[in-house]
Amino acid sequence: MTNQKAEQLEEQYNNFVELLKNSFPLEKISLLFVSDIMGYGANLDETIFNLNELYEGFRIQKEQSFGLELQFEFTPVSRRISHQENVAIYVDEIRIMMTIEGVRHENVLRLSIIFELIEVKWLCTHFHASRAIDVEGDAWATDLSKKKNEELQRMVDERTIQLQNSILELKSTQAQLIQSEKMASLGELTAGIAHEIQNPLNFVNNFSEVSTELIDEMKEELKNGDIEEGIALAENLKQNLEKINHHGQRASSIVKGMLEHSRTSSGQKELTDINALCDEYLRLSYHGLRAKDKSFNATMEITFDPTLPKIEVVPQDIGRVLLNLINNAFYAVHERSKKDESEYVPTVSVTTELTANTQLIIAVEDNGSIKEKIFQPFFTTKPTGQGTGLGLSLSYDIVKAHGGELKVETKEGEMSEFVILLPL
Repeated sequence: MTNQKAEQLEEQYNNFVELLKNSFPLEKISLLFVSDIMGYGANLDETIFNLNELYEGFRIQKEQSFGLELQFEFTPVSRRISHQENVAIYVDEIRIMMTIEGVRHENVLRLSIIFELIEVKWLCTHFHASRAIDVEGDAWATDLSKKKNEELQRMVDERTIQLQNSILELKSTQAQLIQSEKMASLGELTAGIAHEIQNPLNFVNNFSEVSTELIDEMKEELKNGDIEEGIALAENLKQNLEKINHHGQRASSIVKGMLEHSRTSSGQKELTDINALCDEYLRLSYHGLRAKDKSFNATMEITFDPTLPKIEVVPQDIGRVLLNLINNAFYAVHERSKKDESEYVPTVSVTTELTANTQLIIAVEDNGSIKEKIFQPFFTTKPTGQGTGLGLSLSYDIVKAHGGELKVETKEGEMSEFVILLPL
């Protein structure tokens, strides 16, 4: 194990010790434990199954121990690291000494702690405390205590292996689902690009044909000695070539955008024109859905703040968020349009603006409908086979990773608006 990993593991263990001593800030326990932490105290009814229960348990313990003279002695029993160096099991004997009304009391516990390396950080995933049995002169009780501790340790080890296997299976399934979501997103993007790129290519082909005719006309005029008309034709030819170059650059930028979206994100932030990014993905999303369903139609509205500065984001990731939100908006209005409401006009609008408190806002609004729990993984309003429900959950995580917020405001049957808040 590298020194850095070992130091981080030891630091998290020390934080756990400080928490037991009521010295670690409770508001920071999410930095030490996983959200679905599982723990068992020394008493039968002391069970923990999530971070909120853990917080409440330590809060009560802190209140109850206020004013008591507490001392702790930690004696390491064993330290075990998995072969992959991503799971650590710490076992300690803890002697707790307290003085109540002048009388000294002692309690001895055996504590097992499991740390797991999640991404790049050690987090506690399980802990278990058990009481030692100490009956003076009773060898049977001592042997029984050892057997119980050995049995508990064996159960902890077995449970650790089960948890490791479950985590590996979950990570594998998660990776497959995320890849599936990305491929679905890429498929829609590719269809949009195929239609979007056809426009500049048509311009290139048309202006090329006209330019060929202009060259033939210019040659005839020069043969006839009409220099003035030849120069006029040359000027027209120059304008055509400029248009060919402009639309060629447009096609090139679309292909570049497709490549950037399809490749694995580097995670590197770049100065990005958010207005251009929104405009690009709005049109690509629309044409992608049109490619899948020719009956699909919607009005697109854009209101971009021209004073918006470029900001540092990971463009591939934010592009994926925009594509998800805009695709969902188009899907919502298309579904509502099937209800044959006489005055209904399916509309999707994208707005950007700069707030007074230096935040950049991107709003994607539609006049379709949406449901609650939309950010929960695997929750989807789409029919079976048309969405995993991971798109918005991933979008939420991406925006959070950029230090921003992703919120939704909805009026059932009238409108829904997704708002991205990004710090400058």
